[in-house]
Amino acid sequence: MLGTGGPAGLPHPDCPCAACAAALGADARAATSLLLDGALMLDLTPGAAFAAARAGRSLGGVRQVLLSHPHDGPAVEVPAGLPQPGRVPDGRELALLTGHRVRAVAMDAPGTGYAVTGPDGQRLLYLPPGGAPAGLENGFAETYDLVLADVVARPDALAKLRAVRAIGPTTDVVAVHLDHEVPPGAEVRRRLAAAGARAVPDGTTLAVGAYEDVPDVPRRTLVLGGARSGKSVEAERRLEAFPDVLYVATGGARNGDGEWAARVSAHRERRPGSWRTAETCDLVPLLKDDGPPLLIDCLSLWLTDAMDAVGAWDDAEWADGGERALRARVRDVTEAVRATRRTVVAVSNEVGSGIVPATASGRRYRDELGRLNAAFAGQCEQVLLVVAGQALVLRG
Repeated sequence: MLGTGGPAGLPHPDCPCAACAAALGADARAATSLLLDGALMLDLTPGAAFAAARAGRSLGGVRQVLLSHPHDGPAVEVPAGLPQPGRVPDGRELALLTGHRVRAVAMDAPGTGYAVTGPDGQRLLYLPPGGAPAGLENGFAETYDLVLADVVARPDALAKLRAVRAIGPTTDVVAVHLDHEVPPGAEVRRRLAAAGARAVPDGTTLAVGAYEDVPDVPRRTLVLGGARSGKSVEAERRLEAFPDVLYVATGGARNGDGEWAARVSAHRERRPGSWRTAETCDLVPLLKDDGPPLLIDCLSLWLTDAMDAVGAWDDAEWADGGERALRARVRDVTEAVRATRRTVVAVSNEVGSGIVPATASGRRYRDELGRLNAAFAGQCEQVLLVVAGQALVLRG
């Protein structure tokens, strides 16, 4: 990996943003460029010869240089001894004397992807910045050992590839074209891991077919946060690289409530078009069934519905069986989460850190939500607390 950054590198020249200011050391990245088996270069960038030298590699054996996307700015000087770079027309295949076969993959944005098969049969897919493969309705004939893609800007590219099984459980997904949309360091690593991807520093040598470093995506995640903290955005982000997600909306339609309708509309517009929506509070059957990932938004509204059903707002009904009935409902849900085989991301409000509710029913809801969150979190591999749009990992 001669470079792993966006076309302008990271940090951007003269950019004052916080992400660029923090892009130091291993988090500083040159524009993405790959050297495959010393024979094939994908994307020629300024300083490629120096980058190769720093990585202990020589460009003397390079027999083909291919470009994946238009390059802005002045023309890049071709180092002495390298062949002139070019691009392969979409759908065409190039065979090298070294035994590598390169097929050009059409993109849904300007640029060309390259599917490379090595002499030993191992397969690599390289996508340009901001691009996802086009025409996947016909599927891919192969599952790749290594995929290098713009995971941060186009997580939907991974979802499309997973839908046609071009990415499998042992595919090593490495993020390239990393830019300043996400702060570097721990934050970008956390976001990539949620998508089943990872980042590597410039100069890293990757062994195609070695998948020991592929991150395990948590199967059950609870995302907590206060009002407008960004918890729903964080939950949606964790599944946007996966296809066929079922979004479970527990709030209902609330006919006649314009403000609620505006909230629902904003959520729908954020979600990928391939996701389906189910408006229900009946979570146990969904958790017991096999199927695509579930995004449950949110447990707070599920609890409101459950407390309505058992008469928990009335002191007499609460004492006369309501409390026992609610405990049973919470137990059923948490047991279903524990046994589920589906990937689950659930959202809930974190309450009780501020003003004490003025009513007994308000205090009851606060207490029961705290108990529900604790019980649900106990069954999850990862628990996050979102504060001011920043996700703090509490578990996992």
